[in-house]
Amino acid sequence: MFTDISNCIAKNPLGHYYGIAAFDADGDGSSEFFVCGFGGPNRLLKWDGQVLRDVAPKSVADDGARAVAAAAGDFDGDGREELYVLNSDAFSGPKEQADRLFARAADGTWEDLFAKPVHRPARNLMAGRSVAAIDRRGTGRYGFFVANFGRPFRLYELAADGAIRDVAPALGIHTSAGGRGLWVGPLVSDRPDIFCVNEGGANFLYRNAGNGTFVEIASAVNLADAKEQGRGVAVLDANGDGKLDVATGNWEGPHRLMLRQPNGSFKDRASPAMALPSPVRNVVAADFDNDGYEELFFNNMGEANRLFKYDEGEGNWRMLDAGAALEIEGFGTAAAVADIDNDGRLELLIAHGEQTPQPLSLFRAAGATGNWIRIQPLTRHGAPARGALVRLTAGWRVQTRVLDGGSGYLCQMEPVAHFGLGRVAAVESVRITWPDGANSTVESPPCRHTLRVPYPG
Repeated sequence: MFTDISNCIAKNPLGHYYGIAAFDADGDGSSEFFVCGFGGPNRLLKWDGQVLRDVAPKSVADDGARAVAAAAGDFDGDGREELYVLNSDAFSGPKEQADRLFARAADGTWEDLFAKPVHRPARNLMAGRSVAAIDRRGTGRYGFFVANFGRPFRLYELAADGAIRDVAPALGIHTSAGGRGLWVGPLVSDRPDIFCVNEGGANFLYRNAGNGTFVEIASAVNLADAKEQGRGVAVLDANGDGKLDVATGNWEGPHRLMLRQPNGSFKDRASPAMALPSPVRNVVAADFDNDGYEELFFNNMGEANRLFKYDEGEGNWRMLDAGAALEIEGFGTAAAVADIDNDGRLELLIAHGEQTPQPLSLFRAAGATGNWIRIQPLTRHGAPARGALVRLTAGWRVQTRVLDGGSGYLCQMEPVAHFGLGRVAAVESVRITWPDGANSTVESPPCRHTLRVPYPG
């Protein structure tokens, strides 16, 4: 299915690369790929019309750090997304290198907020794996939730006095666990929930109570999976019933496709081919071929990657030939998607290098000729509304997407709801629900277009 377009990366040296976050770093309306460098520079890959070029300023490149994960979100409500970079120079427990929280000023320069003396006491000095942005109260200002490994989880927010504070203890979500993957969005409530995929213990599902507080319910809804070693996670409507389902990748254990049941719990419906254990890293859900149905991509380390497609006629998921993206000899560490050249087709970027230095890989689906539309809800401050739910009605189907604040293991996808339409030539309506419950409907938006929708009012 995929063709290799890695030659579109202008400079692609061997390296130890980890997490990827897709976000608009310079405010021009297009996404860039931020790639974590472990022991080498972080990279910020921007499309210049012909190739992806590394435009990371020295401060953001942070050469010599040990970056493993990243996520973007509008931390201070200025309409520009900040970038949280999680460094881990230890497997678990205390570490020497603190995380970074990069903020872009109006003049385009970047600074690490944690480097300011007033914020240094709040720095995360514990080894972690993933980070996600969450607007838990629907104010348009995001906190950063950090899944530490073997130490308490953290949730950093900007307090009213301008200080950065960890509010996880006050909210009761500072549990210590083998934190691995994160997904943030309205999974089991109508507000942003937090799903934590853990290693060596049960997963956590923090349900948003509607006022920014949380209740842990993973076991109650059958998402704990306590005997497995969690890594990647993706959320999608896997069977077209309008409910959000969960796909998880377990390291050398059975992978899951947990479908939402009428009573609110989840039940595993992974096919044997999908469930087959592998050294999985991340799981990505996206409509790569623009036919109106999302694919599931399992990124493996040292083993062929896997690609699955929902067969509506058969009512099940079947394996596809991933083409060039099989990467049988690739030591994949992370994978993320974005439409980096604004042509209505998604690009898949895969990072490698944990076991041996390898270059990045960039792929695009062959024959992605179907119609499409892309929806980007905005916060009241004008930043991407991560955590928003988007439902599109076109023809006889309703498609559902979430602009999630964290997209699995180490990664964060672009904050745009991408809908393939196949041969459908017209969209009837798009309904958006923001993290605070506000909603808006756009009637008959044009196809082959990116629509940015402001916060209601």
